[in-house]
Amino acid sequence: MQQILDNIAAQMALETDRGKVADYIPQLAHIDPNQFGIAVATPDGQMYTAGNASTLFSIQSISKVFTLTIGLGKLGDGLWTHVGREPSGDPFNSIVMLEHETGRPRNPFINAGAIAVVDAIMMGHEPKEILGEILQFVHFITDDESIRFDHKVAASEMEHKDRNASLAYFMKSFGRLKHDVDKVLGTYFHQCSIAMNCQQLASAGLYLVSNGVDKHSGVRVINEHRARRINSLMMMCGHYDGSGEFAYRVGLPGKSGVGGGILTIAPGKGSIAVWSPGLDHIGNSKLGLKALEMFVQETGWSVFAQ
Repeated sequence: MQQILDNIAAQMALETDRGKVADYIPQLAHIDPNQFGIAVATPDGQMYTAGNASTLFSIQSISKVFTLTIGLGKLGDGLWTHVGREPSGDPFNSIVMLEHETGRPRNPFINAGAIAVVDAIMMGHEPKEILGEILQFVHFITDDESIRFDHKVAASEMEHKDRNASLAYFMKSFGRLKHDVDKVLGTYFHQCSIAMNCQQLASAGLYLVSNGVDKHSGVRVINEHRARRINSLMMMCGHYDGSGEFAYRVGLPGKSGVGGGILTIAPGKGSIAVWSPGLDHIGNSKLGLKALEMFVQETGWSVFAQ
């Protein structure tokens, strides 16, 4: 495994077309695109890394996996009255489908869907309380209390909130959001600003590798039924309008973020986190996708492999 990761990192270092960083979030615009990290965590407690695997980055939309898990824990299947379970086929910040579907977002991984999940889990509480709960959950699944919000990134997103605010107000006009829009958005932007490295992110995904149980610690994070449902949604919707391409090329459940990270789950085998800040035209890590395609070719870790 270590040799595979070293080879991938060496290959990525030779790539010249590294994509474009997310410059519409000013705090992310000046990140050096010439970075690449990969980490693999296995249920028996092994961790393999290569490249810039210990460099912190903003996980952005990967955090939606964790708030979805919290939402299912709090509301059970009642969460699906707030958000759907279908691929969108549209960009992550599109408003088009919201109008067609009376303000109910298609899935929890597009921006509108994640905002709806945040609203659902707030349950009348203030943002500070919910953010404490989200961070506590991340500490729990990683066994790492050093993980923090990047307040500069959150503030940068709040200053350039117009598109997300439009989505939120549009949903509220249909009665879909119950809380104050600015409070929901403030919570959402802080959630997206969580800073992790590849090692921490790979650890965070272990509960989805083994049907909801972190086998290393022996702790059940979520029940088996819901863990499988989260993985299925990651497979169908985890990369926005690039989800089909990711399933075709990688063949594993995954969730990307515009910070350049991708969390990928190989059920029963391991959790893989990659990071490279340059994005493709859809908003997914350009080298991250390439590296994961190489990884599954070398390991055979596809859900479609026999």
